[in-house]
Amino acid sequence: MRFNCVASWLILLCVGNLWLVLSSLSAVAQDFEVPKINEYFPESKLVVKQTRLTQAKFPVVDVHTHFGFKLNRDQEALQAYVDSMDRQNIAISVSLDSKLGNEEEHLDFLKAHADRFLSFAHIDFRGNGDKKKPPTWACNQPGFVRLTCEQLKAAHGKGICGLKFFKSFGLEVKKPDGTLYAIDDPLWFPIWQTCGELGLPVIIHTADPMAFFDPIGPGNERFEELLRHPDWSFHGDQFPGREELLEARNNVIGRFKQTKFIGAHVANSSEDLATVGRWLDQFPNLTVEIASRIAELGRQPYTAKAFFQKYQDRILFGTDGPWSEVRLGYYWRFLESDDEYFPYSEKHPQPQGFWNIYGLGLSDDVLQKVYFRNAFDVIPGLKDAYQTVGEVGEGDK
Repeated sequence: MRFNCVASWLILLCVGNLWLVLSSLSAVAQDFEVPKINEYFPESKLVVKQTRLTQAKFPVVDVHTHFGFKLNRDQEALQAYVDSMDRQNIAISVSLDSKLGNEEEHLDFLKAHADRFLSFAHIDFRGNGDKKKPPTWACNQPGFVRLTCEQLKAAHGKGICGLKFFKSFGLEVKKPDGTLYAIDDPLWFPIWQTCGELGLPVIIHTADPMAFFDPIGPGNERFEELLRHPDWSFHGDQFPGREELLEARNNVIGRFKQTKFIGAHVANSSEDLATVGRWLDQFPNLTVEIASRIAELGRQPYTAKAFFQKYQDRILFGTDGPWSEVRLGYYWRFLESDDEYFPYSEKHPQPQGFWNIYGLGLSDDVLQKVYFRNAFDVIPGLKDAYQTVGEVGEGDK
């Protein structure tokens, strides 16, 4: 009987304490509203080393920038970024925004700082056609590929040093019947061939991050980003599968061995570096660049560092800029320091996934290759342009 009384009192005491705890939590919860997903940005309380880098260790070649689309011919903004390049130790930026057939417009915009910029051209597949009527698009007119090849030869003579393909190639460029052109459609073969003959590298953005091909929902690691940009989702039967797109791109790289290809955004497979490594092993004419992918690379620092060490001769530096100097600083910190758990962007919340990144602490030899030396072997005229800017890396002094 005594045991039963004690047990009863213990049960009552536990229930009472539980009620107090729940009441306390309820009171706390009433003091604020649950934040929206894009408002949740917890402040890390880690006390760890923080390396403040105000510029790159060696003069940099940024092979992936967009000074046409992002600056909209604003000369003051261009001058401001050139000043930023000086402070950040960026020697040359490669702008991908010249339009094939009308290269002069973008080259003229960059003219005042021509010693600091090189430019790739891109193909305007739609031209003056109606967006909703593929039969009217330039790419569906007789002689389009022949004209493109002629324009490439002319552009090469004007100083254009490569050809850019956006992700719309494979996801949006359509035949007259409204179906999508495949990246490896034989129709385009003369273009790849011409680039090889002219020594023009091709930087190609194919597909997108893995999560962009998954359903938009709470289980998607880029959920918040896709809520902001639902047009970035390629989930559904109306789009080719991600693997299908990458395979078609690789078919082209493998077929046109004399043409140099740059896989934009770590060949758009920065979540799976083992696969990217197999592609680099398979295709000696392929290099990759890291623009807008330090968020992915920096959350897998052991795998990423091993990848950079193994493929140190095949990786180029890119940013997808122009960016703020804060953002550029995160690039230097990612590559040069061994810092832990720091942001990859100045934006709140982090725009490409709710996580922080870790530094790789690359050696000077690897840094020089990534920052500028590897690009010399891919982009024509770059080494001469780089050396006219000023002092180059330690090995070339």
